Amino acid sequence: MTNAAVAVQHQSVKADDSFLTIRKLTKKFGDVAAVDAVSLNIRKGEIFAMLGASGCGKSTLLRMLAGFEIPSSGAIVLEGQDITSLPPYERPINMMFQSYALFPHLTVEQNIAFGLERDGMPKGDITTRVTEMLELTQLKQFAKRKPHQLSGGQQQRVALARSLAKRPKLLLLDEPLGALDKKLREQTQIELVNIIDKVGVTCVMVTHDQEEAMTMASRIAVMKSGGFLQVGPPREIYETPATKYVADFIGNVNLFKGTLSVDEPDHVVIQTPECQHFVSHGITGTLGMDVHVALRPEKISLQKKAPTPQERESAREDGFNCVQGIVKNVSYLGSYTTYHVKLSTGTTLKVMNTNDARHDDHRLDWDDSVYAWWDGSDVVVLTQ
Repeated sequence: MTNAAVAVQHQSVKADDSFLTIRKLTKKFGDVAAVDAVSLNIRKGEIFAMLGASGCGKSTLLRMLAGFEIPSSGAIVLEGQDITSLPPYERPINMMFQSYALFPHLTVEQNIAFGLERDGMPKGDITTRVTEMLELTQLKQFAKRKPHQLSGGQQQRVALARSLAKRPKLLLLDEPLGALDKKLREQTQIELVNIIDKVGVTCVMVTHDQEEAMTMASRIAVMKSGGFLQVGPPREIYETPATKYVADFIGNVNLFKGTLSVDEPDHVVIQTPECQHFVSHGITGTLGMDVHVALRPEKISLQKKAPTPQERESAREDGFNCVQGIVKNVSYLGSYTTYHVKLSTGTTLKVMNTNDARHDDHRLDWDDSVYAWWDGSDVVVLTQ
């Protein structure tokens, strides 16, 4: 992950506070299951992200929650009520689309009031609610403007204010920041989370942007082929991925294919063509089995001289968790530098080092011969 994915503090939720329950939900288009018997509990007050590549089923699942798609089988239960067969207009749910879908001929306050007027809310109550939403989203000074007179980030906040005005029990976000440029997207991620937390609404969002999911969500479900590969907090998904796909999809990772050569309760050794990997925790496996070793680029130390025994203390003995290669690419990205190191086996190792000093007299350059090494606790062994 880049340091743009800053940590966001979400309001606390009780572990047993099940608010939205999805039971073996399936949606088939012909013989193809876009969503395949997924089950999930979402807690009240959390921001839950469904993350995956295009075609993984995340948008279809979101549309079933909204009532825009009818499930082939399974159930959706919201606060104890089965809403599987309810039409969208009878569900206490609002959905904010990527395009925002604002009415161009209406002002900001008119856009926010639109749904309330359709519901027949008294005018005085509408005025109070709209004012509340304008203050919440910091749009009061733009109340009389039309959507085309606003920036992308401001339009996004109008769409959010309109979605929250009806006080839904569940807020659905479909690629909420996809229309914004990178810098504005990063700023708006935090604003959006703060607003959702203030209101206390439960939120389910879908995105293909892993930084967006890591920044905004209290929990993430990584999806592939209509199912969940792993569900957990962002740190757990990133640091202890359950599968090779999850490790490769979330952030940057170096993957080595090898076999289990030592299997002890407190450590294992994985033999790969590049080196022997000492892993300072046990796994469930058998000697000789095929595995993958996952190593994040920022966990790797890189220098011209061979590491001393003190520097490599965690490896316990020489010959583990260390490789030598040639720097073939250097990308300076401000807060960190990315190196591509070509090993003798032909493997390219990706290393990310933080630029913690303005002037670095020991910086590495193209064609430098270097040593790379890492701690055994930073290695993840993947059996699937």
